[in-house]
Amino acid sequence: MTEEHRITVERSTRRITVTRDARVLADSSRALLLHETGYPVRYYLPPEDVRTDLLSPSTTHTYCPYKGTAAYWSLPDAPDLAWYYPDPKPSVAEIRHHVCFYEVDPDDAQDNPLDAQENPQHDPQ
Repeated sequence: MTEEHRITVERSTRRITVTRDARVLADSSRALLLHETGYPVRYYLPPEDVRTDLLSPSTTHTYCPYKGTAAYWSLPDAPDLAWYYPDPKPSVAEIRHHVCFYEVDPDDAQDNPLDAQENPQHDPQ
C-alpha cells in the first residue's frame, strides 16, 4: 500500500443479515469491516455464516494490487453476486475466504436485513 492508499480491517459490532428475494444468504455477528481509500466500507462475512450451498462458484476472477485475486459466487439469476479472496495479500490476511456482497450498505445494517444487489461491475474491494 502507498501513503495515499490505505486499507484497514476491523471487527464489526453489528449483526449482518444478507437477503436476496427474501431468502437469507448470510447471517453473521462476526463480520469484518474493510475500509479502503476511494471505496465504500465493505462487510466481509466468515464463510461459515454464508449459505454457500445456495451459491455457485463463478469462473470470474479479478485482481486487486492491494488485496490479491478475488474469486466469485453466483446465484442463477445474479452472476458474481459476491466475492472473496482465497489467498489475499499478507496486509489483509484476515479477510481470507470471507465473503463480501455487492451493495451492502454499512449504514443500513443496524436493524434491517440487507438485500444483496447484482454486480454493477467487476471492481471488488
